[in-house]
Amino acid sequence: MASNTLEKNISFHTEHADVVVIGAGPAGLAAAVAAAGQGASVVLLDEQSAVGGQIYRGIESASAQRLALLGPDYAQGKALAKAFSECAARHVTSASVWQITGGRQVNYLLDGRVLSIKAGRIIICTGAMERPFPIPGWTLPGVLSAGAAQILLKGSGLAPSHPVVLAGCGPLLYLLGWQYIRAGVKIAAIVDTTNGGDYRRAMRFAGGALAGWPYFRKGLSLMAALKKAGVPFYKGATELHVIGDRQVSGLGFVCNGQLHAIDTPLVLLHQGVVPNTQFSWSLRATHEWHDAQLCWIPVTDAWGELDVEGIFVAGDGRGIGGAEVAAIQGELAGLSAATQLGKLAVSQRDQLARPLHVAMRQHLAIRPFLDALYRPKKENRIPADDTIVCRCEDVTAGEIRGYVKIGCSGPNQVKSYGRCGMGPCQGRQCGLTVTELIADALSLAPGEVGYYRIRPPITPVTLGELAHEAE
Repeated sequence: MASNTLEKNISFHTEHADVVVIGAGPAGLAAAVAAAGQGASVVLLDEQSAVGGQIYRGIESASAQRLALLGPDYAQGKALAKAFSECAARHVTSASVWQITGGRQVNYLLDGRVLSIKAGRIIICTGAMERPFPIPGWTLPGVLSAGAAQILLKGSGLAPSHPVVLAGCGPLLYLLGWQYIRAGVKIAAIVDTTNGGDYRRAMRFAGGALAGWPYFRKGLSLMAALKKAGVPFYKGATELHVIGDRQVSGLGFVCNGQLHAIDTPLVLLHQGVVPNTQFSWSLRATHEWHDAQLCWIPVTDAWGELDVEGIFVAGDGRGIGGAEVAAIQGELAGLSAATQLGKLAVSQRDQLARPLHVAMRQHLAIRPFLDALYRPKKENRIPADDTIVCRCEDVTAGEIRGYVKIGCSGPNQVKSYGRCGMGPCQGRQCGLTVTELIADALSLAPGEVGYYRIRPPITPVTLGELAHEAE
C-alpha cells in the first residue's frame, strides 16, 4: 500500500493547525511550549492519557513518596509538565496516530473515530524503544524488558513480589535496581554483560566522561548504593539463557569461566534503547546506520528537520541522547517550525537557540563513552539458529539464515520467505536483529542491507473504523 493510498481514497474530516506535535515526552512537551510561545497554533497528540511519555510517565499525578522513590531525574519532569499545562497548546490524549503523509496530514484514531489534522509543520517525538534481546528463552512468560518493568513502577507503583534478576547492560539496569531497592524489592542478582574490554574501549572517550561528570557521578552513586544493599553482581557474563519450560524458573550464564544458574520467576532484560523510527521510515525519509549505537537513525539538519519538507524529529527518535537532550531538541524544533511559519525572525530564532546548542553539546559529551562502554555483545544481538527472532510469527535465526542461503538479501525479502516482520509489532521487535543477521551472513555492513519498508497504519486501525468515517 502506498503511503498516500488511504489519504486519496477516503475523505476524512480534517482540522488545521500550525504545528502538530506527536508524543508528550520531554521532546514533545518542549516542542509544543516553544512553538506555542511564538504564537503558533499547536496540537499535541499522544496515545497516553497524561503527559510524560516513558521518561516522565505519571509525573503530574505522582505522589511525594513516588517522586522520592524514583529519584530527582524523574522529578525534574514536573517543571516541564507545568510549562506545557500553562501554554496555549491543545493536548489530545489517547490519540493513536496511524499515518503521517508527506503532505503533512496526520491521521489518528480517537474513541473509535478516525480524525485528521492538516499541519503547517509536524514534529515527531515518539522517543525510543528497547533494543531486542534475543537469547534462548526470551519469549517465555516471566521475561520482561527492564523498561516495561519501570513503566509498571512509574505508572502504577507495581513492583515484583519475588526476587528478580536484572540482566544485560546499560545505565537503566542500575537505575531500576536502585529504584527497586528503595521500593523494598529483593534483587537476586544483577548479571552484567559489560567486561574489561568494554572499559578499555570506553577509556578512549574518557575526556567526554569527564566533561559529562554529573552523569558519570550519578552512575557511580547508583552502583555504590546497590553494592551497599548487598545486591550480588556478576560482571562480564556470557552465554545468557533463560531457564524454564512453560515459564521462567531462572537465568543461566557463564562468568569467569564458571556456569551459573540463579533461581527466579522473573527475569528483566535490557541492553540499551534505540530510536523509534517507524514514522520516519514510513515517510521514506533518509536514514543511516549509526555504528556507535548499532541502530538506524533518521538524517536531519541541526534543527531536526528531515529531508521531507516541514517534518521534524526531536528526542531519542533522532538518536539516543537522554531526557535533557530530548527537551533541548524539542525546543529547537519548535523554534525552527515557528520561524518557517513566519512567527519568529531567523535572527531571533538563532539568538534563542545559541545557548540551547551549547547545552546540548555539554549533555552529549558523555555519549561516546556510554556508547562504547555499554555496546551490546554480538551474541546477544545476533543469536544462534534455534533462538526466536520474530516473536509475532515464531521465526528463528536459523530460518533467516536459511533464507539468505537461497537468495534472500534484505529484510523486505524476509517477509516473503517467512512472514518475519509482518506481525502486530510490524518489525519493531525484530527489525534490527534481522538487519544484523543478514549482514552477518553476507559479510556486509548493516547499512548495506537496509531495513523493512514501513507502511501505514503504524498502529492498528480497523476497516470498520475507516468505513465509518468515510460514511
